[in-house]
Amino acid sequence: MFDQWSEVVIVLTQKTDTDPGIKGMAQTSARISYGFMCLTLCWGVFTATGWIKSLTGRKALRNSHMVLGILTLSFGVVHAMSFLFLPDGFTLAQVTIPLLPGTLARHELGVVGLEVMIAIALTGGISRFSSYRRFLWIHRLAYPAVAITALHSFFGAMANGHLGLLWFGGITLLVPAVLLTALRFTPTRYLERLGLVEELV
Repeated sequence: MFDQWSEVVIVLTQKTDTDPGIKGMAQTSARISYGFMCLTLCWGVFTATGWIKSLTGRKALRNSHMVLGILTLSFGVVHAMSFLFLPDGFTLAQVTIPLLPGTLARHELGVVGLEVMIAIALTGGISRFSSYRRFLWIHRLAYPAVAITALHSFFGAMANGHLGLLWFGGITLLVPAVLLTALRFTPTRYLERLGLVEELV
């Protein structure tokens, strides 16, 4: 019985020279995670500012933001773990320990971005046991994490020779996220002057 399980483990972890399925899974999960990441950031801005609160309640906004975040992390973890099975694959340390010597900079960016997002998700789950100010400070680390992960995606697309078409899609998803982030931190008086928010009397 033990021999049968050990053979299964060997087959599952064996790295072959031709395995386009795993490479395709790594690429697809990365693209889906990137899309959900941009949506999560946009929805998070809507949740924090209450700009679309009239369409739905704040609780529904917060819950949908959490769902998008979980989808982002799920596909991001699948993307990272699939590198363990590639022919020129990585070790578990290389996909889990940030800034490990000998790892390419673009991969380090991905590890740092993903792990910061995981930390944000974990602290979001225990926010009721912490002060709101501390929770907010940690949660705002999502903005640099998205920037780091977007850089990882850009350099990854460049290294794989897919920069043209794929990064066009990546920019298309990133522009609304960047715009909403900029609006999020713009002082309200400027937004009122531009007519983007109503002036409170």
